[in-house]
Amino acid sequence: MAKGRLRGWWQALRQPTQRYSVLALLVGGMAIGLVGWAALDYGMEATSTEEFCLSCHEMRDNPWPQLQKTSHYSNATGNHATCADCHQPKEFIPKVARKIEASREVWWSLMGLIDTPEKYAAHAPAMKAREIARLRANDSQECRNCHVVERMQLELQSAKAQEYHRAMASNGKTCIDCHTGIAHPDNSGQPVARRE
Repeated sequence: MAKGRLRGWWQALRQPTQRYSVLALLVGGMAIGLVGWAALDYGMEATSTEEFCLSCHEMRDNPWPQLQKTSHYSNATGNHATCADCHQPKEFIPKVARKIEASREVWWSLMGLIDTPEKYAAHAPAMKAREIARLRANDSQECRNCHVVERMQLELQSAKAQEYHRAMASNGKTCIDCHTGIAHPDNSGQPVARRE
């Protein structure tokens, strides 16, 4: 009985439709799917570069100068966080979801809602609140891609930082709860001092 079903399936795959066999359609569909996946992946990588982010004058004129004043831009070790490092998950599905979310700012730019420093400043608190909520929801995953809490040398930190980092997990806190202004200023427009 099972052999007959298998033969029936194989025959159905080989039987031509009006023009093509089901097998040819499957192979063609898989090829189109692979090409589509590769194009999507290439597009995701191309739109994840600092150059792409800074091609938009709203980003170049507003958050970029703020970032340049922080340790995420210039520091003793020479490490430099890019826009995507902090604002985009590494995993594919969360990255796609984040790209879709971020299209809101692209739309606002195209519609002229954030095209001047004044308009950008007016929308900055809402944009920042959404980003902080996103980071809280994912336990500051983008921070943890670079900062591994278990590898911190607490003895090299200030007493206050040691206290907070030791209590972080037991208090249900995540990186963004204490470091909200680490790469961009608070809503006041003033850069936040680096917290030790």
